[in-house]
Amino acid sequence: MIRRQKKTAKVVTGVMGLCILAYIAVPSLHWHLNETIEDSLHSSCPPCVCDCSSQPLLSIPDGLSNHSFLDCMRREEGSEESESSFTEMVAEELKLREAQAQEDEWRADRLLLDAKKAASQYQKEADKCSMGMETCELAREKSEATLDEQRRLSYMWELRARQNGWKEVISSNDL
Repeated sequence: MIRRQKKTAKVVTGVMGLCILAYIAVPSLHWHLNETIEDSLHSSCPPCVCDCSSQPLLSIPDGLSNHSFLDCMRREEGSEESESSFTEMVAEELKLREAQAQEDEWRADRLLLDAKKAASQYQKEADKCSMGMETCELAREKSEATLDEQRRLSYMWELRARQNGWKEVISSNDL
């Protein structure tokens, strides 16, 4: 029974190790493969039309200048027109984005101003409330002091009355 548990523990540990390895390695492989595929799809030059399998690795094949990346580097006659139209398109796009950015900035400034106005109004209301609370607190303290003074005077008069022979009579109506 113990051997079986040890074997099961080893298998579970091995599977967990493989899962951790896959968790670590697969994302980086995915990104490398994804970049390679995107680079090949977005290449501006047409693929080379040469049979490199029959050529040695270090020699430059004949006719490379006709069908190679050097052709891609040469300027064609129509490329100046396309380059100028591309430049115009980029300039127009920049102008549009600048206008959008200015509009967004104006909107943000307007919202900020509205928020400041609302905060100022709330602050004024809070100040009014604080002043009212202070006034109420002062009035409460004053009335509490007056009540304590009245109780003290009442107790003093009651004490004098008792000293002069006054006795409190409880009537049946008071109950």
